[in-house]
Amino acid sequence: MEKRVFIGSDHAGFKAKGELKDYLEGQGHSVTDLGCFSEDPCDYPDIAREVGEKVQEHEGSFGVLLCGSGIGIAIAANKLHGIRCALLYKEELAGTARKHNNANVMALGARFTEISEMKMIADKFLSTDFEANEDRHVRRVEKINTM
Repeated sequence: MEKRVFIGSDHAGFKAKGELKDYLEGQGHSVTDLGCFSEDPCDYPDIAREVGEKVQEHEGSFGVLLCGSGIGIAIAANKLHGIRCALLYKEELAGTARKHNNANVMALGARFTEISEMKMIADKFLSTDFEANEDRHVRRVEKINTM
């Protein structure tokens, strides 16, 4: 099923972002690249804000963020209300982030995660639904949303 995806990276994630964007489009997803657009140094909080705001604006959409480690860009994204960004480095975690936490943005570390693994993580993330019938997950996500 086609998903609407907003993707962004800092300079450290620029090359991987391009490869992942092409892959996701090839899988039938609608992908909007919000930068950066070169390997010139830039600040990951700016990209996290851009992607997060688009996910806030477009209900049911997803975000993909990349920086060197994935850590900084995930921290920045999680400052935005309604954004639940998970730093992912294994396919299994992508499923858990969606099923249990209703994550709507994923962060990847371009210096630590191979592109082949990123593709598997993205596939799992975008194909897994939130377990909305599980009261415990719904209750916990609601608590996060009120913080």
